[in-house]
Amino acid sequence: MPPPQRARILLLIPHLGGGGAEHVIATLTRSLNSQKYEIHLAQITPSKLHCSPLPDHVTIHDLNASRVRRSSIKLLRLIWRLRPRLILSGMAHLNLLLLILRPFLPRHTRIMVRQNGALAATLASHSRLQLSRKPYSIAYRRADRVICQTEAMAFELHHELAVPRENLLVLPNPTDLHHIRASGALPHAGSSRAILLAIGRLVPEKGFDLLLEAFAALPAPLHTSELVIAGTGPQLFALQQQAQALGVHERVRFAGHVPDPILQFSHASLFVLSSRTEGLPNALLEAAAAGLPIVSTPASAGITTLLRNRHGVWISTEISANTLRISLEQALVATQPGQRHAHHWIEPFDLTHAIPAYEAAIDGAIVGSGA
Repeated sequence: MPPPQRARILLLIPHLGGGGAEHVIATLTRSLNSQKYEIHLAQITPSKLHCSPLPDHVTIHDLNASRVRRSSIKLLRLIWRLRPRLILSGMAHLNLLLLILRPFLPRHTRIMVRQNGALAATLASHSRLQLSRKPYSIAYRRADRVICQTEAMAFELHHELAVPRENLLVLPNPTDLHHIRASGALPHAGSSRAILLAIGRLVPEKGFDLLLEAFAALPAPLHTSELVIAGTGPQLFALQQQAQALGVHERVRFAGHVPDPILQFSHASLFVLSSRTEGLPNALLEAAAAGLPIVSTPASAGITTLLRNRHGVWISTEISANTLRISLEQALVATQPGQRHAHHWIEPFDLTHAIPAYEAAIDGAIVGSGA
């Protein structure tokens, strides 16, 4: 008896080596069962950033478009050539393009999209809020499934974009706890100086300006601490200028793009999430997996729900430099350099739980296609 035919699936990513959303799609590409699925990954735009190699069983398609919005023809040609049973996209603007193209796709193609961040930030990336809300609402209602990172995100998409509740799935961000704990959990020996670590794209919603202001306002006994901000983005020069103006530039290091942020964890004393708005960032989950103490703003209802009343976690009372400074001070006073926490609440995000959840969602969508 011949083995059952594998379902062909296509995962879409703006480019490899990008931020958290790209990281999730790359993790899924590596981790989905290659005995069940014929896995293809399309990279829309070229990238000069480093990314860990993908397994040999993954077929990579480089569309080499200059921008996501200019990739329509190339993307349609690829989809018609492959005729995948299911397409999974994980970046808001790419989701929007794919769903706009849906009437032109092969009839039985199923589409799953993953909302990668807070809806407010997605809509704010467009110049006119109301004009952007309507296209996203229409498009997301065309998806067979919309994957959300938290229940709060699902509630938001249902009430703000009118996405049917039955089409919304809340799935855990896949996080390789074993790899992180093996690579980044053990603190680096020999330093008594507290090192604060923040990771993210250098854009306003990440709140690094708030973090710099809070860091500069720490009391004198904590002035031996250092701040490392890992990431690239359009705010780099402005943040460097701010650090200079605040007089903390000698204690702040902008690390740029870090190919594997996990390697930063062993040198860090605590992890800081300073965002104004967030979904559920992978950097936060990975820092928790490494056992780092965590300081966070209440950047979303999902984050607050996840972190509230956790040992080794400090959440500021609001999103402001002053309340973030208070939380940083409390954490630094209570924490010794190199101290780690178990953070058992991170376990549901492990690959052993997250990947079966994604595969069940994929299988359910494929069965629903009737193909």
